[in-house]
Amino acid sequence: GSLVFNGAFLTLVPSWYTGCTYVLLPAYQPDLVLETMAAEGVTHTIMVPSQLIELMQRDDFALEHLPAVEMIGSVGAPLHLEHKIALERRFPDRIVEIYGLTEGFGTVLDAHDFHHKTESVGIPPPLFEMRIIGDDGADLGPGEVGEIVGRSPLLMPGYHNRPRQTAEVIRDGWLHSGDLGYVDDDGYLYLVDRKKDVIISGGVNVYPRDIEEIMVQHPSVKDVVVFGAPDDRWGEAPVAAVTLTAGLNAETLRDWVNDRLEARFQKLREVIIRDSFPLSTAGKIIRREVKAQYGDEGP
Repeated sequence: GSLVFNGAFLTLVPSWYTGCTYVLLPAYQPDLVLETMAAEGVTHTIMVPSQLIELMQRDDFALEHLPAVEMIGSVGAPLHLEHKIALERRFPDRIVEIYGLTEGFGTVLDAHDFHHKTESVGIPPPLFEMRIIGDDGADLGPGEVGEIVGRSPLLMPGYHNRPRQTAEVIRDGWLHSGDLGYVDDDGYLYLVDRKKDVIISGGVNVYPRDIEEIMVQHPSVKDVVVFGAPDDRWGEAPVAAVTLTAGLNAETLRDWVNDRLEARFQKLREVIIRDSFPLSTAGKIIRREVKAQYGDEGP
């Protein structure tokens, strides 16, 4: 990731402490990334999901071509299960997923836990604490979906010159993530969705991530963003924007997905095919811009 992105420091700082070589490229370019990894014998790298998905379109992004690799980390956005499993196939026992906020909290799904907790994003590291809370602020039990809050020695003092925003996010020393999730009986965290991305259709909560997990199973789908669009009947209805690896008709894809969704309120009203998604400096898809593009074009 770009150096202004916290994800880059997850490899940069440890490499300073241990005296490793740290390879910094001028920009993310798939050819350059793979050439450099091979030439330099790169052992550890951390990328965001959109970069990993791009690289997985290529046969040479695999252990046999990059035998020095000991760890590939995914951070910055949820890695869909389909992509997670495909990545593990290419780099067995080397995948680490990190869920976290730059503000100072996170969890880690270590390579050792990958096989028996594949769908989770792991557990908090030592000295990190996590709670799942309801709307009333009370702690919830295993399997109950609520907001993820946490604290750690890395917790920020606050947003620079923004006391109001700081007070909204850090309350009583706990960082409120704005993310929804639950823990299992072993304390492993499972992400559900961003609170603000939840679609309310006919009074029912629809989680975009549930639909996205189905869509990426289609062999022609590269990446997807599902969001709520205004709907006269339901208030909001799910719409999907996709990038493809092969030609596919939007209506055909919509029907394919809707056939696999159990609930009526989850079914997609429309699928829009995009050549690419708007990306932040860190390489993450800017979901609000995808939604805004749809609003500009009209339903």
